[in-house]
Formats: sequence, C-alpha cells, structure tokens
Amino acid sequence: MNIRQEVQLFPYNTFGVPALASVFVEADHAVELAAFVQSFPDSSAVLVLGGGSNVLLATGRYDVVIRPVMKGIKMISETDDNVLVRAGAGELWDDFVCWCVNRHYAGVENLSNIPGTVGACPVQNIGAYGAEAKDVIETVEAVELTTGKTVAFNNRQCGFDYRDSFFKKNRGKFIITAVRFKLSKHFEPNMKYAGLETELSRHTPVTIENVRQAVINIRSRKLPDAEKLGNAGSFFKNPTIDAGKMNEINQMYPQAPLHPVSYGTWKISAAWMVQQCGWKGVRVGNVGVHSLQPLVIVNYGGATGKEILNFARKIIESVNNQFGIELEPEVNII
Repeated sequence: MNIRQEVQLFPYNTFGVPALASVFVEADHAVELAAFVQSFPDSSAVLVLGGGSNVLLATGRYDVVIRPVMKGIKMISETDDNVLVRAGAGELWDDFVCWCVNRHYAGVENLSNIPGTVGACPVQNIGAYGAEAKDVIETVEAVELTTGKTVAFNNRQCGFDYRDSFFKKNRGKFIITAVRFKLSKHFEPNMKYAGLETELSRHTPVTIENVRQAVINIRSRKLPDAEKLGNAGSFFKNPTIDAGKMNEINQMYPQAPLHPVSYGTWKISAAWMVQQCGWKGVRVGNVGVHSLQPLVIVNYGGATGKEILNFARKIIESVNNQFGIELEPEVNII
C-alpha cells in the first residue's frame, strides 16, 4: 500500500481537471485495504477513484482518496460451456477485454475500448453496442468502508439497471477489489446494434476478434481520445419517458429517435435533444460540446471541474425548457 499526502489528481481523471487529495492511497491488496479502512476514523471522508474515466471532480480538494490498483486476471473454473474469470479491480477494462478475446471467452467483446478499470465497471454497469456488464458479472468482491470487512455480492444483489447499480446508489460505502465474470466458450455475435452490423458486413466470417475490432473502429470515429482532449465519454443518460410524453414529442418532432423499452415506456436520445437545442460544437471558454458527438462535453484545456459542471447545467436547463425532459448525468459528479 502506497500512502502519499497532498497529491494532485490531474493525472487521475480523464477530464484532466485539477483537484487535490490531502491523503492519497493506492491499495494493491484487499486485506491491507481492509486494515487501513478499519483504522481510519471517518469513512465519509473517503473518495474511491478508479480509472477516473467516468467522474467529474467538481470539488477542489478531497480528504482521503483511495485508488484500488489490485492486478491479476485468471480463470478460476470452467465447464464445457462456460468459464469463470476473476479480475482485479485495478486492471484496465480494455486489457481485460483483450485478454478474454485472445482466449475466445465470449461476452465482453462488444464492450471493447471503453476506458476505465475493471473495478469501475459494476458501479456504472457499463454498456455499449447491445451489451452490458450485468450480462456477464457473476460476483463483485469489495471492502465495506464503515466496517473494513470484505464482502461479496452476487449479480442480483448488485441491483443492476441502465447505467446504474447498488454501488452507484450507495457511493462511498464500498471499495470494489475484484470482479468475477461468467463468460461463454461458444462465441455468438451480438448484432443488436445496427451500426455494428454494418461495420461487420466487411468481415466474413464474423469472429470474436472482428467484433472487437469493429467496436474499436466505431468508438474511435465517434469519441474523442481523452489523452488529447479531456472528456469522460457520454455525459448524459438517454432518458426514459412515458407514453404521454412520447406522444407529445412525436407530434412536435416526428423524426425524434424514440425506442420502446417496455410496455408504456420509451427511451429518447439525449444526444438528439442536445443537438436540437443547438449545443453541438458550442464552446464557452475552456469547455464545450464535441463537434462530432453531442453527448460528449470536453475540456479544451485549463477548465476546472466547477466550470464543466456549470456548463452541463446550462445544457440540462436548455433541454428541459425545450422538451420538458430533465437530463440526468451519466458521469459521477463528485
């Protein structure tokens, strides 16, 4: 365990905003982490920071920041059809996906090229191109901050929902140390996303490697590289609306991208609404909306977390005024 004081968090968040940690802890072992947590007097002062790819550090200083850096990926059991793989929370998510694809373990290939760590994936229930982390997560291992005890959650206990989970709802109560995934030994392509099917039409036959590369190609075209332009990917969730609101939107905007979710509920594209409100490509000082992807707020350099948050609030207000729908951030604002 590495403990430092007065650490600048600029390198540890993909938005690239400045913030200070009074105490910064990098923990590479669950037992040591549990002991540290038990000795710490106030768990409410702790911020858990994974890969920093889905957070906005809107506060200038944090008392204690813990960064889980547990490494290791291994297959711990298998049957004729499936494998159970355990990955440390500190492993980069895309490195884990690559490890699985190279061994033809199927289930995460559609989630290629998503930034962040394995430990962060259950919190957000990351998803893309017709797949979600909840589809393959078997168990989440964690340390409870209030007690320092090591605990485990099965899939049902994780309370997964669209870009949501038990851990997100109870932020600051657990530190995820490892995740176990149940993956298939029999690859079947997930072609639910039309753009992926189009991309894959260039490849015959469709292999797990081709799916991964197709996803990487699409994401590289659509999303800016955080190493070149600070961002946290999609900033807003796609809202879910009822039939009444759906009919209202449909009458006003016949071309609105509306997709049925379940009986009486529909999902509307947040990106489309942001673009309709004229925000695509808009820049205010050091902050702006990406010119190619309206869901992505970017830091052009020198922006603070508070600046980005204020900019996001203006977009939320604008969309609410025009559509009567309040956008919810997908990014964790801390």
